[in-house]
Amino acid sequence: MEPTDTTDTLRALMMAYAERSGLSNRRASPRRYLWTDAFAVCNFLTLYRRSGEERYLRLALDLIDQVHAILGRHREDDPRTGWISGLDDVLGARHPTAGGLRIGKTLNERKADDPYDDRLEWDRDGQYFHYLSKWMHTLARVAAATEEPKYIQWALELATAAHAAFAYAPLRGGTARMYWKMSIDLSRPLVPSMGLHDPLDAFVTYSELRYCARRFPGDAALLAIEDQIAEAAAICEGMDFVTDDPLGLGGLLFDACRLTQMMIAGSPNSLVLLKALLQSSKHGLDAFLYRDPLHACVQNRLAFRELGLSIGLRAIQKIRVLCQDHRGLFNDSLFGQIESLAAYEALIETIERFWCGADHQQSPSWRAHSDINMVMLATSLDPEEFLTL
Repeated sequence: MEPTDTTDTLRALMMAYAERSGLSNRRASPRRYLWTDAFAVCNFLTLYRRSGEERYLRLALDLIDQVHAILGRHREDDPRTGWISGLDDVLGARHPTAGGLRIGKTLNERKADDPYDDRLEWDRDGQYFHYLSKWMHTLARVAAATEEPKYIQWALELATAAHAAFAYAPLRGGTARMYWKMSIDLSRPLVPSMGLHDPLDAFVTYSELRYCARRFPGDAALLAIEDQIAEAAAICEGMDFVTDDPLGLGGLLFDACRLTQMMIAGSPNSLVLLKALLQSSKHGLDAFLYRDPLHACVQNRLAFRELGLSIGLRAIQKIRVLCQDHRGLFNDSLFGQIESLAAYEALIETIERFWCGADHQQSPSWRAHSDINMVMLATSLDPEEFLTL
């Protein structure tokens, strides 16, 4: 696919998303979903940087405002009203992330006295840490693009609120852990088990926010986040990050890409963790491909999960270039790991070509998740803004 064709496809996908999700179409009720919108903002920034057209930056900023106004407040079918942080209207508007952000699921959250239903829980609202960490990254990217410190301030306030709610010390002592899913107001866990990569996402994302906040050294309002970084690092100690889930694999490689950039920029050395992530990714890719999932029929495939992997493999391409340009910072064993992962890059075209197919986009498996699918396809085609610090 030629670069011009890629940009045209990216533009078509994102303008269609803006229209159908109620961002640019004022006649439609806005439909906001935190994970999808985090990627969407980065895609609009990509279009802005590629074209220089202000309308794309305006869409990115409008989307942020819409996410905060909707997912930062209680649901319309909830007896509670106002900002989920509990702040009044004026303070809530100034600090829209101070209480976290809702996922944006179809159903309201489970009440405290309702029985747990694993199937229903996937469709119930609440807060996911790995969604919040994606939004923190997105706000940091917008801060860099606009040179407006309020966006990194909002990201840091979100990190502070999220960490205070999701991280906890077990009653019997030991290392802190993180809940998988919290209630809308962050007052109680909805799913107490810990996500495989949530502590890693916490450590890398908090470190990114610290790095990005240094762009605004004169702004005294920026929050320190050192304690949260240290606690997230402690939770990560001894964890096994291997997964054969394609979306999880993409996340590992995304984290590896951010670590690489921060090391080059002079942040604390994370070479041991970087090598562990690359090794885990290699093991996970072998396990994923052993099942031969990319030759399954379209009904048995989920586009957004596979596209998460292709975005991660794009990250490997970026890591390779960065390490070659800064060879003195990295050792030979790391280059060997990078080259072994480069052997999987052909999967990018396999995945993208399949999901660019008009027939496959008419399948029930695509249409059931069309918003997230089209946005992540756009990111995979041109992920530079998403992958950059």
